[in-house]
Amino acid sequence: MAAASGGLRLWWRRRPPPAAGLGRGARTFSGSGRAAAVRAEELAERLRARRREEEEEKKKREIPTDPAQRWVRELAMLSKQLQQVHPNVLAKVLKQGTVYQNEEIVVINKPYGLPVHGGPGIKNCIADVLPILAKMLQNMKAEPLHLCHRLDKETTGVMVLARSKEAAERIRLLFKTRQVEKIYWAISLGDPDPAEGIVEIPIVEKEVQSHQSHYKMTLAPNYHLSPEDGKVVKIRKKRNAESAVTRYRLLASSSACSLLELQPITGVKHQIRVHLAYGLGCPILGDHKYSHWSKLAPQKLPEITLKRLKLEQSKARHLPLHLHAHRLSLPLGDRLDLVCKPPLFFEKTLKKLKLDVPND
Repeated sequence: MAAASGGLRLWWRRRPPPAAGLGRGARTFSGSGRAAAVRAEELAERLRARRREEEEEKKKREIPTDPAQRWVRELAMLSKQLQQVHPNVLAKVLKQGTVYQNEEIVVINKPYGLPVHGGPGIKNCIADVLPILAKMLQNMKAEPLHLCHRLDKETTGVMVLARSKEAAERIRLLFKTRQVEKIYWAISLGDPDPAEGIVEIPIVEKEVQSHQSHYKMTLAPNYHLSPEDGKVVKIRKKRNAESAVTRYRLLASSSACSLLELQPITGVKHQIRVHLAYGLGCPILGDHKYSHWSKLAPQKLPEITLKRLKLEQSKARHLPLHLHAHRLSLPLGDRLDLVCKPPLFFEKTLKKLKLDVPND
């Protein structure tokens, strides 16, 4: 019997309890489960609250107290934000920046940091939202708008869109045949010498051999000085070099910087930036690509410029390119003079550097 009872006890331990016991156990387990769930929820809420506090503290530490530092931080986020918004939101931003429209064209003030065309890593661009913008400006049956020219991602200002393919082709031909007068404003480091003139030096793209190889546009002059007698000698034109002509004029000078008016006669890639940096020795403020030739590094700013901007050199890498397409004169029937105000960050920089804007 002992063996049998021992076996019986073992058998009961292995099997589930009787139905009545199961009911009682279930009720007890259910109650303790609710208590455990409440305790778990309280613990989770405390953890979430602590995480929120830690995130708030982190934000406080990250956001600079100095207004200039906050300004630089905000500018660094502009391009990133434009890449994250929904295309409808981006189209709405462009609509709000509309400065002129008629039955043929729509003119927008292009924001900073927004590419015109798509590419690797680009989520939003102007070309992709043109159908949405057309509907916002007219109606749901509106034909998509058409690009007539382009501006670099970092360049702001006047941009012309056409309402039809025929209008777009006509305007593109005006640009191609140099019948469109384009006026840019740029804040540059240093003063050009002479204060007014024309830079006429061909431009070519080259690979920069360094620890971080990359491609840049650079000058490909037709002449150089002979090392023997210092005479000007004509040299053979480099293959793939494009003719490039830029007219410039000094508008204001202060704080080791200048406000320049620029008229590109030709339309070579990065023409204004290359002519100013390598032709005149006056790189555009915030042009970290063309402030050096042999390396990719943040622009080095003069002490007085840093002082006026209330900026540390270590934060200079966040400065945006200060190049703005200010005015565009378009011969469509009567000549249209289309003007866009510089963006807020450009105007703030002018004020900080005490560069006086001339009256148009």
